[in-house]
Amino acid sequence: MIRRIIRIDEEKCNGCGACAKACHEGAIGMVDGKAKLMREDYCDGLGDCLPACPTGAITFEEREAPAYDEAAVLRAKEAKKEKLPCGCPGSMAKAIVREDSCPTAAAPVQSQLRNWPVQIKLAPVNAPYFNGAHLLVAADCTAYAYANMHQEFMRGRVTLIGCPKLDAVDYAEKLTAIIGQNEVRSVTVVRMEVPCCGGIELAVKRALQQSGKFIPWRVVTISTDGRILEG
Repeated sequence: MIRRIIRIDEEKCNGCGACAKACHEGAIGMVDGKAKLMREDYCDGLGDCLPACPTGAITFEEREAPAYDEAAVLRAKEAKKEKLPCGCPGSMAKAIVREDSCPTAAAPVQSQLRNWPVQIKLAPVNAPYFNGAHLLVAADCTAYAYANMHQEFMRGRVTLIGCPKLDAVDYAEKLTAIIGQNEVRSVTVVRMEVPCCGGIELAVKRALQQSGKFIPWRVVTISTDGRILEG
């Protein structure tokens, strides 16, 4: 297809690397001391790199080029995060110590979350809190639909949440690794009654099968008006 894309004049390029740093899409790399458009399908044609170039080596041109692949760019960014020693500071694994207590009229209800992060996609496979844990795998809507989520399901468990419809991923591989590489004692799945939540239940079932372990597990289904339907 014909679209607007950047052009790099290697003769003008002084090899400073400013354009590669300015390119949020990761389309530009440094090769033999010169900037180079590494992935045409990563270039969005917006030109964040242009003002960063001190020598005017970058210009726009319209020519035949692959369509901008936003999905591929996002996958590359996620892969890069996973390779970083820390990644996003907010995704660093940590255990949260809670004292068992019952809520009273005089004391506010306490969170029962015992781990961070909670998103399945962000959870590190070998986090120490998985060993000996009772695992809760919940559709993220359940915490909003079911009023007693913390006390009834999260209390005493390590919590992982996700939405197979919005994340558009199969969690089975990640969950297989977590269950297979840690001494998980049990798994509780809490899902909504809506059909798309079947994906999170199926992912846990496949993960248990692929791990080769015999671990007790159960599925609890929450209605859209906040009732337990089964489990």
